[in-house]
Amino acid sequence: MKNHFKYILEQNNKAKLDGKPLTDSEFAKIRNDMSHPSFYDAARWLTGENGKVYVHVQRGNETLHLVVMNNEHIAGGSSVYEVINQYQAAKEEADQRDRRFDVSLMINGVPIIHIELKNKSHSYMDGFRQIKKYIEEGKFRGLFSNVQMFVVSNGVDTKYFAAARANELHKEFLTGWLDSENKPVCELSDFADDVLHIPQAHEMVTKYTVLDKDYKKILILRPYQIHAIEAMREASRRGKSGFIWHTTGSGKTMTSYKSTRNLLMDIPSIDKTIFLIDRKDLDRQTTMAFQSYASEDTIDVDDTENVGVLLKRLTDGKRQMIVTTRQKMQILVTKRLKEGTKSYETIRGLKVAFVVDECHRSVTPQTKRDLERFFTRSLWYGFTGTPIFEQNSYEKKGDLAQTTEQLYGDCLHSYTIKEAIHDEAVLGFMVEYLGYKVPEEDEAAVYSSEAHMRNVLDMILNHSAAKFGLQKGRGQTYEAILTTSSIEQAQKYYDLLTRVVNGDDELKVSDEIHQALPDFPKFAITYSLSENEEASYVNQEKMKAFLDDYNRMFGTTYTLENIQIYNKNLNDRLARKRPLFQQREQQLDLVIVVDRLLTGFDAPCLSTLFIDRQPMTPQNLIQAFSRTNRLFDADKRYGQIVTFQSPEAFKQAVDEAVTMYSRGGEGKPVSEDFETVKGQFEISVHATRALGRSPEEIEALSKKQKWNFVHQFRDLDTNYAHLKAFSSFEPAMLEKSGFSQDEYEMYAGVYKNVLEELKTEIVDEPGGEAEPVDEYDLLAYKKVTIDYDYIVELLQGFIDDIGSNEAEDMAERLKAIRERVLEFSEGDPKLGALLLEVLDRMREDSSAFAGEDISVILQEMRTEAIEGEILKFARKWFISPDVVRYEAYKYRNGVMEGESQLKDSADYAAYKAAYMAASTAATAAEAAANSEAAAADTDADDAAVEPASVASKSAAGGAAGSGAGQPLPKFRYRKALIEDFKNTLMPEIEPLIRR
Repeated sequence: MKNHFKYILEQNNKAKLDGKPLTDSEFAKIRNDMSHPSFYDAARWLTGENGKVYVHVQRGNETLHLVVMNNEHIAGGSSVYEVINQYQAAKEEADQRDRRFDVSLMINGVPIIHIELKNKSHSYMDGFRQIKKYIEEGKFRGLFSNVQMFVVSNGVDTKYFAAARANELHKEFLTGWLDSENKPVCELSDFADDVLHIPQAHEMVTKYTVLDKDYKKILILRPYQIHAIEAMREASRRGKSGFIWHTTGSGKTMTSYKSTRNLLMDIPSIDKTIFLIDRKDLDRQTTMAFQSYASEDTIDVDDTENVGVLLKRLTDGKRQMIVTTRQKMQILVTKRLKEGTKSYETIRGLKVAFVVDECHRSVTPQTKRDLERFFTRSLWYGFTGTPIFEQNSYEKKGDLAQTTEQLYGDCLHSYTIKEAIHDEAVLGFMVEYLGYKVPEEDEAAVYSSEAHMRNVLDMILNHSAAKFGLQKGRGQTYEAILTTSSIEQAQKYYDLLTRVVNGDDELKVSDEIHQALPDFPKFAITYSLSENEEASYVNQEKMKAFLDDYNRMFGTTYTLENIQIYNKNLNDRLARKRPLFQQREQQLDLVIVVDRLLTGFDAPCLSTLFIDRQPMTPQNLIQAFSRTNRLFDADKRYGQIVTFQSPEAFKQAVDEAVTMYSRGGEGKPVSEDFETVKGQFEISVHATRALGRSPEEIEALSKKQKWNFVHQFRDLDTNYAHLKAFSSFEPAMLEKSGFSQDEYEMYAGVYKNVLEELKTEIVDEPGGEAEPVDEYDLLAYKKVTIDYDYIVELLQGFIDDIGSNEAEDMAERLKAIRERVLEFSEGDPKLGALLLEVLDRMREDSSAFAGEDISVILQEMRTEAIEGEILKFARKWFISPDVVRYEAYKYRNGVMEGESQLKDSADYAAYKAAYMAASTAATAAEAAANSEAAAADTDADDAAVEPASVASKSAAGGAAGSGAGQPLPKFRYRKALIEDFKNTLMPEIEPLIRR
């Protein structure tokens, strides 16, 4: 294959090469340059320079810049398209197997899209797992390191996903193709017609791929995003405006970036594309996202810090994307520009395409009319997840537009919330209508009362453990928003919650919650400040106190003067996209708001919206709901909504809103309430019991019936977990169906046994390896676990009371703490063992701990245990403990920071010498022992002689041998070293390091 690539490269660069072929050394240099350390690095290179992808060689005194491919030559020009199949990727290690790639699509001899195929008896997931395995084995190297997109199919179902490291590939990233009407395209042949033909395949890896610089990932657009971009491009060619209806949470920022970018690139008559947004605090956020996407692109994205910068961008004569707010644009047009000036005439003469984020809010009908009168050659494209229809239209004002369609024109493409949930692009909603119906004349008094607020906080703090994901452990929990009817009410909630946390209120955080997360809840507040409001002074003074609390919690220094920076920090902290905010010490659990953060805010780890206010308009309800339904992890299954006022009115409002935005007034609601889920749960209980009411009955089932049980129990598990996530759930509610947690756990144990039995029957191709049935995890099996910090608090409390209580009371307290530690140890046995050791020492002599800091004692014990294992590993493999220590503390999610450095640091010569010496000594010792045993005529059963192979292993540091008296060859020694690091050392010490 490499010779074929060489031939195409030479043919496309005949003039530059002056007809002389590449020498072996020149081509070796090119091959080395094209072998990238990651798919992302390859993607950066494939972006090219002004669309052209180069390699460079030195020939004499001249540097030759050879074009590998031209991304502007799609379906023509210098592009050569080929398909290869059954390419054999050679094994890298002696004990590896050769791998055969099914199908690869090449552009100019470079593999760009790779396809793994399975027959109809296998799932496409088998192909996905196979690709992950090949990546882990390092098969995608050399020219194949340039692959940008993977496709997996079993013929009847086909998915695609962006190339990434094995540990970054998750099944949630697999995307099925949809046609322009959002109908699934599953068959491989149909998928190939839509996606893998030319020019579509070439465009997928050029026009519809985004490089995220911040996360160093390749992002390939979903089909609905691609169809929207194509629809906008076609409309612009015809000089038409319009709007894109893509539900909130479906990736509008990326779609709007690519569409804004492609309008500029594809329509030469457009001078500028301007992405127009409304809120100042999102200006920087959106600009940074755009600049991250554009950093490896062929265009520039310019922000506008002020109106002067905007003026400069519009008059500089460059074709570019600009991100700005409609406020700055209005000020520029109405106040800064003077008719008759050069700047005025230059800007007014531009042909501009405006792309408007949240178009029904960002630009009012009057503002759009004013801007259109100035930019007479403008096109307008609006993005919205909640269009304005006639049912919820703007108030009539003269002849101004009242709906999104009247304002922007036709809907160019739609992707509704119902379609997004079906495609698993976003999560569905789970809605609880709590509270009680109150006469309208009493609502204000009842809902603003402290008694009502205390009930709301009790539900949030003590009945929402599953909503906050407390069972997931420290640093992995979710967060929530509480929205209220007014700033004053938000402030009252903050003050009451402060009293609760400080122990100054009758409401308490339950022991169960405190055990799971001792510092729960960590909370903050945000609201809009205005100097013109009558209550502004009070609001500002209270915000000063709230900022002081925030600063003490996180070590920040925010004041009213830099409130915008506080709001940005709060947004970032809630989003948790930066590594800093993924640590529990830097996280929030709850933020109290009025309207802020209910629109245009993206935090995938936000799971729940608590609403203590009256129903909003349909568009505002869906916008607020959609803060919660971003995809995040396998445990987050839905966006959760809890209302606390007017339950009947709220249910009606939600049903109307969700129905409206499922398809413009058509379709069924896509939210679930408690009674619906409870009914589904009871049905799944009956269906599971019909297959078997005891482990014995399940074991007696046929293979086919056991498969039915597996799928049926998963339904039960999903529905049970769903039911338990409701704040109103109580175990007593299960009595109607005669079900219990004990029965669930009995079924769960049987399920695991049956699944293990069935797994062994799923095999890849003949001679292949067993594959897992799938990656389903039981959801309801997880429970809130006791937190390490809670145990430390109990121990420190015990130490602080030494000498002040009766010995008998102290003994009982130790016994109670031991029970907690034993429960904690079920999930963390390594750390649990250290805690039990401390308890044993306390039981023997508690006075020795008087006045001590238990955290310091435990830290010393953890460090000692970690160091002991590191030194043992270092001796075993003849490597510096410093190198091992560095790699151990940098190890994350099964990935080493410097695997090659660890290999290179090991002293193979020392290992080999020690092994041979130990083997010789062991052989002599065995011979002497055997001779002595024979002389003493000892019964063979009583002899205890260590075999030479064991003795030699011990003497040589424990590294495994390759045969009788022979050390491992170097490549196997290095491989065994890494396997031992990952499979033995890290499982032993990682629980201690990460705590």
